[in-house]
Amino acid sequence: MFDGERTGRDKLANFYHAEMSLMSFEGVQVQGAVQIMEKIKNLTFQKIARVITTVDCQPMFDGGVLINVLGQLKMDDEKPHGFHQTFALKPLEGSFFVQHDLFRLALHHLPA
Repeated sequence: MFDGERTGRDKLANFYHAEMSLMSFEGVQVQGAVQIMEKIKNLTFQKIARVITTVDCQPMFDGGVLINVLGQLKMDDEKPHGFHQTFALKPLEGSFFVQHDLFRLALHHLPA
């Protein structure tokens, strides 16, 4: 859904709760499915490709799952960038939703 062209990204809203989902994207925090989708829609790249290096998961005591993803992204014609994303899936009415979603590119701003 997220890889490739921008079409189809609206379906990502199904993973987030209307009120109880939080996202931190490059340090900008938003809450709720509408605001999260607005953030995703406002990203400037047209196409994206991901390469997943590793995925680590842990069960949570409330029945949820904590997931950490490490990999690389290639946006449009830019060079690939490392990234990490951590999210918590929470159970709700026989299904799961993304309650917490933290995303950060692995960019190092070292002094010259």
